[in-house]
Amino acid sequence: MKLQFTLHMAASENKETVTVDIENFVIAGWAGRDSAAIEHHIQELAELGIPRPSAVPLYYRVAANQLSQQECMQVVADGSSGEVEAFVFTDQGRWLVSLVSDHTDRKLEAHSVALSKQLCVKPVGRDVWLFDDVSDHWDQLVLRSWITEDNKKVLYQEGPMAQLQPPADLMQDYFGDSGLPSGWGMSCGTVGTQGSIRHAASFEMELFDPVLNRSLTHSYTLDILPEIA
Repeated sequence: MKLQFTLHMAASENKETVTVDIENFVIAGWAGRDSAAIEHHIQELAELGIPRPSAVPLYYRVAANQLSQQECMQVVADGSSGEVEAFVFTDQGRWLVSLVSDHTDRKLEAHSVALSKQLCVKPVGRDVWLFDDVSDHWDQLVLRSWITEDNKKVLYQEGPMAQLQPPADLMQDYFGDSGLPSGWGMSCGTVGTQGSIRHAASFEMELFDPVLNRSLTHSYTLDILPEIA
């Protein structure tokens, strides 16, 4: 899947257009460092009838053609919701970081987590940073997302990357010593929600860098298709 990004470098105001072909995509689930926080998220999903994971972390392969940079995505019925995650991939030997929403059909998730993730398009941001520019303060980066409820923008998720396993550890765990291969992308886990996991017609996400005082942002809306029996 070809994706195009604008690269913003910390050491220069110059911008670079980066086009990558993501051939394989993997989602790192249950990627928290704090076992209590992981258990909290497991309980959140249990309330929706979703079974406990077989391992922690757990890696879900999703078809790369589900990655999309469009601002509107189509879903069936109103049972899906987004999750903000850092998206790490390579270009010309460089690790790059952007944003992705692990948008998931929650009704199907009670039957199969893997299928529920495959069913929904995964919205990806259009801006990207060099991982090297943020690696020394990665834990201070903050993931946030907002949804629209009753025509109001509501904070849905917020938490530092310190709550999640470092990307290098996830890569080592999944790929071994070879590290992240060319043509692969990985989403690196999410933080808990403010209140229950719930559907919304629009989703806005951010990765904020308090050290360099800059953000990666992306938003999208849903076009709800009828669920026909």
